[in-house]
Amino acid sequence: MRHDSMRARNLAVVLGEIRGAGPLTRAALAERTGLTKTTVSKLVSDLLDAGVVAENGAVRGGERGRPGVAVRLSGHRVATLGLEINVDYLAVCVVDLTCSVRLRRTRSAGNRDSRPERILGELRELAESAVSEAEAAGLRITGAALAVPGPVEHGLLRNAPHLGWRDVRVADLLDLPFEVDDFDVDDFEVDNEANLAALGELWFGSGVTDFLYVSGEIGIGAGLVVDGSVFRGTYGLAGELGHVVVEPDGPACRCGGRGCLEVYAGQDALLGEVGSIPDLVARLEAGDRAALAACERAGWALGLALTSAVHLLDPGMIVLGGVFAPLFPWLEGPAGQALSGRLGQMRRTPPRLAVSAIGPDAAILGAAGLVIQRVIADPAGVLGL
Repeated sequence: MRHDSMRARNLAVVLGEIRGAGPLTRAALAERTGLTKTTVSKLVSDLLDAGVVAENGAVRGGERGRPGVAVRLSGHRVATLGLEINVDYLAVCVVDLTCSVRLRRTRSAGNRDSRPERILGELRELAESAVSEAEAAGLRITGAALAVPGPVEHGLLRNAPHLGWRDVRVADLLDLPFEVDDFDVDDFEVDNEANLAALGELWFGSGVTDFLYVSGEIGIGAGLVVDGSVFRGTYGLAGELGHVVVEPDGPACRCGGRGCLEVYAGQDALLGEVGSIPDLVARLEAGDRAALAACERAGWALGLALTSAVHLLDPGMIVLGGVFAPLFPWLEGPAGQALSGRLGQMRRTPPRLAVSAIGPDAAILGAAGLVIQRVIADPAGVLGL
């Protein structure tokens, strides 16, 4: 048992080095990890057999100056599945270990005030189709994660008011496992879409390790990344920025409160009578007064809410994603002015506002990336090596 535990740890160490600094020769891996060359050769052989790594050809830097064979991560066999439930759509994507998106499928859907069983059944169909297509391409799906529009506590979706869901055990209703080899319900994770979008930004976007990610959708959520990890709070409920009150006597919110950020800057408030975000962008570019006023109002409210977040959390950068990404040119000004005007002398300068580098795909990429991290951290356990 101790031997197996040590081997599992060493596999993770070697794979972590290959991912972080590869391609690397076996000699370089031995030097970087402190393991013997014999041990490294055996571990690399196991990783090659599992399709996790591949040989990259001869390079200089082998023993005594002879060329060595470098090893790199491989995207040809092992992949993960990202899933997302949004108010307006369902989405799935397959991402390989090199973080390359191999396929992405989206289905428009009216999910407001819906029955969980129906929506999750449709998501299962979409996922099974993606898995079949991935398998036909020679990929093995090793796990999945799902982004949902609400706080999650120990796998339980506590409240998704725009879906009309409360206390839903999503994994059970999704009826896992999928009918693929080696896929088990334990390989499935569910998390708040804002948290996963923040991780998507970290792993697939800017790569900055400390920032506040703000996800603008029908609702508004936030994910705080500190030193490369998401802060979830005691019960996993951190980040409900959309229900920060910006006007105590403002309009009623679906959460039961009044004057929440969401009623001023959520997607419904931004669109008004406009059909879609692309339509709104077109009107903004044409100088439409009503569209400009809607973004001015939303940006001001967003700046007020972010002022409270900055006082509490002190982020160095705030990333705007979701529907806020295409609207960033019109939100940045009023949001930045509200921040600057209210932070006063507490900070020399407000945190930098930035647009998401991966836009609307952040949550689904974060979901797939979450499983990739598990593979890298524990290849023996996840892949059965």
